[in-house]
Amino acid sequence: MKSITILIADDEAEIADLIELHLVKEGYRCLKAVDGQEALGMIWTQSVDLAILDIMMPKIDGYELTRIIREKFHLPIIFLSAKATDLDKITGLVRGADDYMTKPFNPMELVARVNAQLRRFIQLNPSMAAPAADTSILEAGGVVIYPEQRNVFLYGNPVELTPKEFDILVLLASHPKKVFSSEHIFQRVWGEAYYESGNTVMVHIRTLRKKLGEDQHKNKLIRTVWGVGYAFNG
Repeated sequence: MKSITILIADDEAEIADLIELHLVKEGYRCLKAVDGQEALGMIWTQSVDLAILDIMMPKIDGYELTRIIREKFHLPIIFLSAKATDLDKITGLVRGADDYMTKPFNPMELVARVNAQLRRFIQLNPSMAAPAADTSILEAGGVVIYPEQRNVFLYGNPVELTPKEFDILVLLASHPKKVFSSEHIFQRVWGEAYYESGNTVMVHIRTLRKKLGEDQHKNKLIRTVWGVGYAFNG
C-alpha cells in the first residue's frame, strides 16, 4: 500500500500532537493544521487520504471546511469535537462526515476508527492499495524532487526545505517553463486570498534559491520574469 497521509486539523496543539503520536506509530504520515484555512491549503496542495477535523476551528469551521472538501474530494472525514449531543453527532454526519467522535476521547479508539474508514475507502477504491512505479519524480539541473516523500536532493545531498518552500518548488517544477505570478503561487501554496502578499512569495523564492545553491552553480533553476512572475527552468 502506498504511504497514507492523514490531516489533523485542530486548534488545540496538545490534542493534535497526541493524535499524531498514535497515528505515526501505525505507520501513517501526518499533517497538522491549527485552523480551517490552513487545513484547506494542505488539502489543495498535498495528497491527503483522510482528514480528522475539529468543528469549532478559527477562520473556517469544520462544517464549512467539509462542505468545501466534498466539492472536489472524496476522502474519509472524521469529526473530533467537544460538541457531544446526539443532535451534534447527527448534524456532523449529515454535513458530510463519515464518522464522529467526541472529546475527551480514547486515542486507540480513534486509531481503530481511522483504520476502519481507510479499509472501507480502499475497498471502494482498489487503485489506492495498488503499488505503482513512482512517476512523479522531478529532476533538473542536479536537483531531484520526490513529491510523495517530500524529499529534495541537490547533487545527491539532501536539501532541507520548509513546507512552503517545498510546495513552491514542486508547483514550479511540475510545470517547466510555465510562468506563475506571485498571486497564483500564493493562492496555490498558502490556500488564501492574495491581498498584496507578493513580498511573502519573493522572500520564499529568494531563500529557496539560496538553498538550491544558485549562488554557487551556473544553473539558474528558478527564473524571474520581470513584471510577470517566476518559472522553473526544467
